[in-house]
Amino acid sequence: MRRGYLYVTRFPVQRKVIESPALAGQPLVLVEEVRGQRRVAFASTRALKAGVRPGMTLTAATALEPGLRHFPYRPKDEAQALAALGESLLGLCPGFQRDAPEGLWFDASAAHLVGGEPELGARVLEVCAEQGYRAHVTVASEAFTSRVLARHGSRRVEVVPQGQGARALAPLPLGALEDAAARAFSVLGLSTLGEVAALPAGAVTARGGASAARAHARCRGVDDTPFTPEPLEEALEDRVVLDAPADTFEPVQFALKTLLDRLGARLSGRQRAAVRLTFVLRLDPTGEAEVPLLLARPTARAKLLLDLARHRLGEMRLERPVAEVAVRVDAHDEDLGQQLALGDAPEGDAALEGVLSRLATTLGEEALFAASLEPVHRPESAHAPKAFHPPEARRGLLSPSGPLSPSEGAPEPAAPITVWREAGAARERPSRLLAQPARLEAEVGASGEMLAARLAGRRHRVTAMAGPERLGGEWWTDTPYQRDYYRVHFEGLGPAW
Repeated sequence: MRRGYLYVTRFPVQRKVIESPALAGQPLVLVEEVRGQRRVAFASTRALKAGVRPGMTLTAATALEPGLRHFPYRPKDEAQALAALGESLLGLCPGFQRDAPEGLWFDASAAHLVGGEPELGARVLEVCAEQGYRAHVTVASEAFTSRVLARHGSRRVEVVPQGQGARALAPLPLGALEDAAARAFSVLGLSTLGEVAALPAGAVTARGGASAARAHARCRGVDDTPFTPEPLEEALEDRVVLDAPADTFEPVQFALKTLLDRLGARLSGRQRAAVRLTFVLRLDPTGEAEVPLLLARPTARAKLLLDLARHRLGEMRLERPVAEVAVRVDAHDEDLGQQLALGDAPEGDAALEGVLSRLATTLGEEALFAASLEPVHRPESAHAPKAFHPPEARRGLLSPSGPLSPSEGAPEPAAPITVWREAGAARERPSRLLAQPARLEAEVGASGEMLAARLAGRRHRVTAMAGPERLGGEWWTDTPYQRDYYRVHFEGLGPAW
């Protein structure tokens, strides 16, 4: 199969800078405990230029660069972030396999859908750039070829044709083997992978054993390493541990941006959209606060989610500092996209979504509703308020999943709703109703037309009037009606029924 390899150079360092933009260009290292000593696991470019190297003790590294900043290296968190990056690629590839801590393989078999393998590589880099990462991509037929060329090659995007792995690997230095076999071949005076590939297979096996034979085969473009896609987690959640407990909102805000950027990319990769989120603030030393967020409309846009999170969390008062920020998607729906009306701008629509979501979150889920058409003729009952819920997934003959079979519990077809029409256009109906009908004291002219009316103690002049619309019905119920309806435009009040 054709597989790609995405190599994010010093992924943990890049991720740290994305979380804390003030660290850009600064000397920093990520350290881990090794036999009771704190040693450098990853170093930034500035630290590397100062002579800091992975494996060095933190004391020695600080001696080389007095201004060095250090942070804990958490392999579990890095693996989780790498998986999130892989999920964001699912819109371009069927699956991915992590190669922690700096890379991952992805299935390139669907490259023809985006214009070919070079275009697929470019699109993968675009997804990474949207999240702030700089990376390299190689597409090849062998796992070893794609990995080594991405890590040690010079091109941002490289495609190795079928059967050309050995030729592409030949110029690479011997150090690209990255294992003990490299030392064994260096003793023979070899310096490139092409020179290794030229050795007789029998002599390599006799001298170096199975490991040398395996390295020799890979240099010749032979690699049967299987591709094992990562299983996707059922729960969509993520977390960021702060470097130090935060008493102010600013560090929490940086963590929220990181989380929601990552979460939005994961949702987009799965072609899902969030409906309801929960933010969890874990406090120092104990305790936590959970803050729900209800969205007016399903979305995967990280910027909108961040704006809503700021509004929801920005004015909170907590008794203790925040040590960790987590976000969980409690409900999500299929991301059907959105078709804007001609002339509408996405920014304006996003602002409307923000307002609606704030209202729903602040006032309650049932406070936000839309008008639902009702199959009745009585004007004041022509629609009813309906609480917002995400649209149900539709399944039919043209849907990807096909129609529901009787065994799957297909619902009975709903009766069609008849909308009363007159002269080819839908007759308008009142959009807001008073809790109780208001008494109107009308001033009627000699010919019977209404000139003005007193409503709630104030006089309003009539500027326009239409009617009557004579309606009757529902004789079979306890509340039949036989009425004349007028639509009147009052000065200082507006249109009314």
